[in-house]
Amino acid sequence: PAESLLYPYGPDQRDRKTPKLDDGTSNQISLTTPFTFYGKEHRSLYVNNNGVVSFGTRVKKYTPDPLPLADGRAFVTPYWADVDNVLGGDIFYREITDPALLARITKNINEYFPNVPFAATWAFVATWDHVAYYGSTTDKGNTFQAILTTDTKRSFVILNYWDIQWTTGAASDGDPETGLGGTPAHAGFNSGDETNFYNIPGSRTDAIINITKTSNVNVPGRWVFQVDDFKVTSTEVPEVANSNNCWL
Repeated sequence: PAESLLYPYGPDQRDRKTPKLDDGTSNQISLTTPFTFYGKEHRSLYVNNNGVVSFGTRVKKYTPDPLPLADGRAFVTPYWADVDNVLGGDIFYREITDPALLARITKNINEYFPNVPFAATWAFVATWDHVAYYGSTTDKGNTFQAILTTDTKRSFVILNYWDIQWTTGAASDGDPETGLGGTPAHAGFNSGDETNFYNIPGSRTDAIINITKTSNVNVPGRWVFQVDDFKVTSTEVPEVANSNNCWL
């Protein structure tokens, strides 16, 4: 069931939504707890319709660029592609304060990183719910999440992929009928420098359609990373079934 992979989201969770706007973004969202991303403390972020959670600046670009980007942009991208929520779907987001949900996140992180002491005191969840692609002539939709969480010392990112039916918008040379081809979606994150970044295997290739079946924590459709410090992250990721899923 979806509940086993996705964290709760939607109107009943009092989520907010980004505007129904092609290449749209949320307003700047002030965080009640700072989030450390590669040694930099961030107190606000943007949820961008095109599958990006960014710090400091919006990301409206619809065709994903290869990482790393050395232009100072810092962001997490569960699925950077040309989303068009005017044609279908919603993008939800909220800060998490529910103790039961924070406990669930803590339990998950402790399972994946048993040697890293962690008890979540804060989290932020953004969910793309059955979102369409630009130029779509079908009802195909993608559902995925990005969760940021911290205990004020260590920070983690959880990426959940529940249903991925398309990879590419028409303006990125994708097929309007299939949502495939062209320059496919990118998943990973960029610190803003030339060293600290990660491309989830399959990014910007047709293989990204299979991201619901891949993982670095042996949970199909889930990727988890420690992101407060790159060196800690690269050494603490537990051994996975596919040894090629390594840090760059």
